Amino acid sequence: MRIVTAQELESWLANGEVLERDARGPKVVALDSGPYLKIFYTRRHPLLARLFPFAKKFAHNLKILNQVDIPTPELVETFWLDKQAGLTGCIYRPLPGKTLEQIYNGNPEALNADIQKLAKFIKRLHANGIYFRSLHLGNIVITPNGEMGLIDVLDMKKNKKSLSRRLARRNFNHLQSYLSRKKIKNFPLEQLLKIYQSI
Repeated sequence: MRIVTAQELESWLANGEVLERDARGPKVVALDSGPYLKIFYTRRHPLLARLFPFAKKFAHNLKILNQVDIPTPELVETFWLDKQAGLTGCIYRPLPGKTLEQIYNGNPEALNADIQKLAKFIKRLHANGIYFRSLHLGNIVITPNGEMGLIDVLDMKKNKKSLSRRLARRNFNHLQSYLSRKKIKNFPLEQLLKIYQSI
């Protein structure tokens, strides 16, 4: 991976629009040229962060999902932002569409109509051995042609076999925790589980 200069990063941040940030700084920036910049902060020891850079893991996970035809953002490049500290980033073209969270916030009933599609999508992930810990409404996109895809795919593991019932249950627990944090009370989680179990 190449090393991005401080001047190049400053230019991206100065001319782009920050879409996500936390206490450590900008996390996702829409660049004026169209693609997005994603910055992977890490709390790991710098040596570990250099050995297993998050940007490479992100790229690897995108490749896994593409192999099983799950729509994802299109990766342009990965790079070091501060190699000594293990700080990495990437440029990608965002996946077109709306997140389920955006759909739900705009019209909860519109999302209810897609519950069966969502259950089938999660079942497909699990059947392919994909344990997506960040399984929540803000990370699942419905594309313009009606497919479901994933966007923030860093927190993901791929098993050789389909997920066990225990792992599948844990995955739904993550979704339930997300709904609680976001105070989303009317999401039909029970219906989603019933459809999932019936497939």
